[in-house]
Amino acid sequence: MARVLIHPVVLSGGSGTRLWPLSRALTPKQLLPLISENSLLQETVLRVNDPERFAPPLVIANDEHRFQVAEQLRLIGMKPRALVLEPQGRNTAPAIAVAALLLSADEPDALLLVLPSDHGIQHRAAFLAGVERAAAAARADALVTFGIKPDRAETGYGYIRRGKPWPGIEGCFAVAEFVEKPIAARAEQMLAAGGYDWNSGMFVLPAKLYLQELVRLDGAMVEACRRALSEAKRDLDFLRLGAEAFGAARSVSIDCAVMEHTKAAAVVPVEMGWSDIGSFDALWRAAPKDADGNVTVGDVVTAGARNSYLRSECRLVTALGIEDLVVVATEDTVLVVPRSRSADLKQLVAKLERDGRAVLHNHPLVERPWGSYRSIHNGERVQVKHIVVKPGGRLSLQYHHKRAEHWVVVQGIARVTRGDEVTTLIADQSTYIPLGMPHRLENLGDTPVHLIEVQTGSYLGEDDIVRLEDIYGRVDKNG
Repeated sequence: MARVLIHPVVLSGGSGTRLWPLSRALTPKQLLPLISENSLLQETVLRVNDPERFAPPLVIANDEHRFQVAEQLRLIGMKPRALVLEPQGRNTAPAIAVAALLLSADEPDALLLVLPSDHGIQHRAAFLAGVERAAAAARADALVTFGIKPDRAETGYGYIRRGKPWPGIEGCFAVAEFVEKPIAARAEQMLAAGGYDWNSGMFVLPAKLYLQELVRLDGAMVEACRRALSEAKRDLDFLRLGAEAFGAARSVSIDCAVMEHTKAAAVVPVEMGWSDIGSFDALWRAAPKDADGNVTVGDVVTAGARNSYLRSECRLVTALGIEDLVVVATEDTVLVVPRSRSADLKQLVAKLERDGRAVLHNHPLVERPWGSYRSIHNGERVQVKHIVVKPGGRLSLQYHHKRAEHWVVVQGIARVTRGDEVTTLIADQSTYIPLGMPHRLENLGDTPVHLIEVQTGSYLGEDDIVRLEDIYGRVDKNG
């Protein structure tokens, strides 16, 4: 008899603001290589790359990140069961409901392994053993979460109090209580008392049971998710949920929607070297350190520094005599914060949001499905970009209401459309795109095309793009 495979459901919709300036709205932390050469998303997917245990993953992602997610999966040779796009974030309960509905339509007894895409796990064998125990409990009608043994009185995580052993499943317990993020004194009490685990946010769920409980507790959410799936449209390799229907679902976590209100909640404690990589302090704890307790990434030189996280993305960073600090230098900003305060970074992010700072949203290098661009100068009525178009890449046929563009090809061979005219440009050749003229650039060669684009006009934002044709499905959309 063939083994029934577990269905990984990878949630990749978060923004990761507590790791700014590495993580930004258009390139959140799950898409970054923070603990290895792979991104956190790639590490999550590779963790369940075992065809004897797991079906291909179902990935649920933010619409704005779709091309980056698809490309990262392609780079590790992983073809997902589906890549579902949320038109807006509604937290984990509706996302999991969509996955349960989608998978149970083909397999009524499907088991879901729900994995946030931004966690780090050091011990894969322990993780897999925990999944096996949780799956056994799920087959015995449990909604199972993974508990992490606390090693400190952490106030940034929720806790789970273990109840009685789950009948017939060794190493699994009924959930006696969920505890929200506690104050320090309460965290100390729970650590001393024992019997409490951190709430990891990972689950093994029978699709049928999860939907039954959700119908009982919030039937309107399930109905909204059903409608969102019935109205979903295929777009290239993506499945776009119906926007209005999905937006009607209550925005709430699975814990608040289901786990805290069901008698079927169970917990499997696992020691697997888990971290939610939710702050620079968590990133420091998860990474290898030197003899002085420092984590250094990039071109960093220290003398007398201790217990600090020091990272450079672009230039030499030097540190003398500092202790317990986070110093992060990117191409366009520098962050300095006490490591103990790194979880409070959202206060700084909120201020930058109020000030309208673009550094919250984009890195200087912006990825696109056809390649990338980097803004190298912004001034009054002028912006200069270095654009790279990969082989086979094709920008949309588009025009602008408020700007004109000058293109200079630096490397490669570009085919350029200007209105009804189609020409070929090679290195050191240029063209001018007047305001309002439809235009497109294509790379039909085997090497990247590099060009310098000079934009001039009254408004130079990315939303002044009217797309007429686009092979990436972005007509009437920015991105």
